[in-house]
Amino acid sequence: MKIFNTLTRSKEEFKPINKDIINMYVCGPTVYDLFHIGNARTFIFFDCVRRYLEYKGYSVNFIQNFTDIDDKIINKSLQENKTIYEISDKYIEEYYIDSDSLNIKRATQNPRATDYLNEIIELISELMDNRFAYEIDGNVYFSIREFRSYGKLFGQDLNTLKSGSRIKINENKKDALDFILWKKNKGEEPGYNSPWGVGRPGWHTECCSMIYKYFDGNTIDIHGGGMDLIFPHHENEIAQIEALGNKKLANYWMHCSFLNMNNEKMSKSLGNFLTVREVLNVYNPNVIRFFLLSVHYRNNISFSNLHMESAKKSLARIKKSYVNLINIKSCNNADSDNYLDEIKKYYAKFINKMEDDFNTSDAISVIFEFIKYINRFANSFNRLEVMESIKIFKNFFDIFGLEYGDNNVDCKNLEDDIKDMVIQRLEFKQKRQFDKSDLIRSELEKKGYILEDIKGGTRILDTNDNNLIYTVLL
Repeated sequence: MKIFNTLTRSKEEFKPINKDIINMYVCGPTVYDLFHIGNARTFIFFDCVRRYLEYKGYSVNFIQNFTDIDDKIINKSLQENKTIYEISDKYIEEYYIDSDSLNIKRATQNPRATDYLNEIIELISELMDNRFAYEIDGNVYFSIREFRSYGKLFGQDLNTLKSGSRIKINENKKDALDFILWKKNKGEEPGYNSPWGVGRPGWHTECCSMIYKYFDGNTIDIHGGGMDLIFPHHENEIAQIEALGNKKLANYWMHCSFLNMNNEKMSKSLGNFLTVREVLNVYNPNVIRFFLLSVHYRNNISFSNLHMESAKKSLARIKKSYVNLINIKSCNNADSDNYLDEIKKYYAKFINKMEDDFNTSDAISVIFEFIKYINRFANSFNRLEVMESIKIFKNFFDIFGLEYGDNNVDCKNLEDDIKDMVIQRLEFKQKRQFDKSDLIRSELEKKGYILEDIKGGTRILDTNDNNLIYTVLL
């Protein structure tokens, strides 16, 4: 398996530190509002990475933090006349509601920054003792010039960075590039006691302390997040942790690219965002996941209703093929495996795409190639070939985190009496006996099935999640 490493700007063979366990840290949300669909792209992609690693047999120690002390949280608390804890508690709960709806697996741990203030103060003190940090009037800064490899993740040297527009000028710092580790309180802001006075930790230091805590100061396998975190956040994490020892923070750095709205990066600062909850009011979570994974994670993706409708149709096509496969009325019982080798080739091709830097886009293309193949030959498959084909679909659904609502791997799924009722209703419709056809529709709705008439037949949908179960054609 190969992963594109942001640090080296190249694909590298993935060599886990431990043969059984993968240690993985992904930066989580700042909990002052509902997260938007652009954030969801990052969370869903790394959920897919985790699922694929678990598919390969690894146990994944997946840590995702909550930033629960921040200027945005403080501002929100002032606006709503609530404590920062009330704000962060509320939006952590809301995060779980939305992420659960998107079928994102919960992290092994979700540490909160305010639970690790002692560890944060210890880290800053150690940096000061080793002359990597200094204090001025209650503010503590990291001294960039003392860490000579600064800029290696971002890919620029110190002189180039100094002239960059992203560095805020602060006359109190020794160098314009130096970043804050501990921020002195202003006015009535919430704060915490420290050797440097009342204040709060800098964002970059929060993550460092939690990484140190949960991974015992050891190098982790994968550190991930959105592409906007490469600089300064992840660059500053590297500086703090690697300044104190000879160990790398992480062996592989992965960054998910942007989701655009109207050709601009979706962000709350630009005001061009849609929350996940707003999108969930329109689209099934499976469609959202499928859409966000349909483009390679290192490429930008554009959000629009047109693209979402296209994703909806594509996913329905995949599910229809899967459902038709499990509903083959009679499997060929012949011993000869005329199609098994070819089926396995598609399976191998799908896995090869995932092994190539988690190329979900090309993996989906393989599934569509496979659909064309089984549409031609599935009716001639023997039972083993049907089961092997079903396995391809199920592994695709599981790795992509898509629910398919079927645990029956036999050649039948939908009860024959339900199919018969649908066929009978279609026959009544053809005879223009609409009272009888409407009666059957009502009976099926009571049983949990929705009927959607199409040209030449009827689609049967599940009442609970509106997923396609079966298509009856006359």
